[in-house]
Amino acid sequence: MVFFRFYCILPLGFFVVIWRIPGRAWLSLCIGLAKQVRNMPEGPSIVILKDLVQPFKGEKIVAASGNAKIDMSLLVDQKVTAFRSWGKHFLICLPRTTLRVHFLMFGSYSINEQTKPNPRLRLHLKFSKGDLYFYTCSIKILEGKPDEVYDWSGDVLSDDWDAAAARKKLKAIPETLVADALLDQQIFAGVGNIIKNEVLYRIGVHPESKVGKLPPRKLTQLIKEARNYSFDFLKWKKAFELKKHWLAHTKKTCPRCNIPLIKVAHLGKTQRRAFYCGNCQKLYV
Repeated sequence: MVFFRFYCILPLGFFVVIWRIPGRAWLSLCIGLAKQVRNMPEGPSIVILKDLVQPFKGEKIVAASGNAKIDMSLLVDQKVTAFRSWGKHFLICLPRTTLRVHFLMFGSYSINEQTKPNPRLRLHLKFSKGDLYFYTCSIKILEGKPDEVYDWSGDVLSDDWDAAAARKKLKAIPETLVADALLDQQIFAGVGNIIKNEVLYRIGVHPESKVGKLPPRKLTQLIKEARNYSFDFLKWKKAFELKKHWLAHTKKTCPRCNIPLIKVAHLGKTQRRAFYCGNCQKLYV
């Protein structure tokens, strides 16, 4: 009998080894805990989750439970028609409704084995071939169809991404700090704090710069690198090497200037951590 092994990264640094036994269910034989990353899961992590759960597509939900404030009976006996993602939102599409999962700051999930106690279990979906568990996250029934609710052109990892639309949205908020603008999910859905810090370091822009003061070329770079770095993030996370590629986020020394980086615990309206170089990242105000 042949066994196939798949290593997949979970949102908060977990990894799971899933074995595929031909003709039988997918079995999760080993769930390990990698070094945790204390950040809200970003868009690329949700894309990884979407890929990981594809074996459940087309499967019928046998039972649904958990402490999420939704009507679990609406889910039973429905087949999963698709798994989708928009930014940091994970969508479970069913014939009559769509579930939206948002992992917030400390959410996580597991496959085929419950790894957290019941008080943290927001949703357990049981299938004939396995189980999905979601912990410490927000679970809601989507009001309307996904294509009516979401603007896919705003998702930095979507094939429908529209850089021109992002530019138009940015021009409408000239007084906003670039650090806050990058975290605006209506402009850059999927961008989180790691991507924000790394993008600004890449393009040499101070996080407290104002959007309206950026030269046209820098604005173009901001939009381009928000998408580029998101795909780099996805590639590196799949390869278990994301952290080693960080140049600014949580780092102490600027690789370009060889001087200490500045750390701000709560920057801008979003009050997120910032790491930047006061020498090579120019302030535009």
